[in-house]
Amino acid sequence: MLTQMPRGTKDILPEDVGEWLYVENKIRSICRLFGFQEIRTPMFEHTELFQRGIGDTTDVVEKEMYTFSDRSGRSITLRPENTASAVRAYLEHKLYAESNLVKLFYIGSMFRFDRPQRGRFREFHQFGVEAIGEMNPSVDAEIIILATRFLQSLGLKDLKLSINSVGCPNCRPKYREELKAFFKDKVSEMCDDCRSRYDRNPMRLLDCKVEHDQELAVGAPEITDCLCEECHDHFEKVKEYLTLAGIPFEVDPRLVRGLDYYTKTAFEIKYEPLGAQSAVAGGGRYDGLVEEIGGAPTPAVGFACGLERVMLAIETQHLYEAKPENPDVFVVALGDEAKKVAFPLIMKLRDAGIAAQMDYGGRSMKSQMKQANKSGARHAVIIGEDEVKENAVMLRDMSSSEQEKVSLADVISKLKN
Repeated sequence: MLTQMPRGTKDILPEDVGEWLYVENKIRSICRLFGFQEIRTPMFEHTELFQRGIGDTTDVVEKEMYTFSDRSGRSITLRPENTASAVRAYLEHKLYAESNLVKLFYIGSMFRFDRPQRGRFREFHQFGVEAIGEMNPSVDAEIIILATRFLQSLGLKDLKLSINSVGCPNCRPKYREELKAFFKDKVSEMCDDCRSRYDRNPMRLLDCKVEHDQELAVGAPEITDCLCEECHDHFEKVKEYLTLAGIPFEVDPRLVRGLDYYTKTAFEIKYEPLGAQSAVAGGGRYDGLVEEIGGAPTPAVGFACGLERVMLAIETQHLYEAKPENPDVFVVALGDEAKKVAFPLIMKLRDAGIAAQMDYGGRSMKSQMKQANKSGARHAVIIGEDEVKENAVMLRDMSSSEQEKVSLADVISKLKN
């Protein structure tokens, strides 16, 4: 029986790679404009990094992490997100010594044991940015603008930006108590997850995806009514900067992020034609995470963007047309002596920057020309018995079928011209 790929994973085939490269190039271009530098962290980390960084009461830590013991008995986890890893690298390599504000971005695979569905996989790819070291709300706005500009650079329309403030350790306790009071008589009707969250993290009750629980949350207190003066002022300035930059948004008081490390600003960008799985990017401020992982108190803000959902959005709007990477030249060699000429020739062509392919099986002229046509090559270089004797090749234009004999020494310069 054929061994198949694990459930929740996906092969990215050659015809699809061009689309991924297109998106990745857009990422690197927009990050360069905004002054972010790429970082690449390990695909697995010590489990306690995510337990401390993400939070024990989150679905990610409780249900979704791929965790195992290595041969030394250490608990290891495939990274379910990259913010904790980026902060760990920031501290371990003392990046804070280089600048007051460290601006990082990443592209890579993440892993969560979740129910696979359209645009959601167990191995999925994220683009994310982290700005570490600055409290000013203009940085929050810049992060949100970067996410918006990236999606717009792909041609995506119908984007909806929602923002909120989730407060800080000073004002959040008051809100937690108001939420608990509101939900006290409704806990018994909630799903098992929400009953567990009620005491440990009542803000997560607003993030439940169960429709009945969402109905129970209608009329719940809004955190924006409980913000301390510092959080209120910070949020007002974020809104002001977004308005100055011409970025439309709506305030969603029920917007909370699924990870415990968020403070103050939280945001989400949806591409609504995707339906239920419409969120394509989200993030916010996480001023306590650096300290939680072992560093000094350090403000930070960032976001992550699910690339599989971005690909779906591009597909929905027909924004990308596949452009196959065809060879420039297909070399047709007829016979063993011709192949001895052809093989070093394709190496010289490649050294000269000319993409070259050839048939290695010694097939007939008809079969090789058929293969040359199928490859999409602009030219065929044909070497037969006569060409070997004359130290020449037959150069054929595949679109016009015109051909001419060219000396072997001149074929590269002829093709370049």
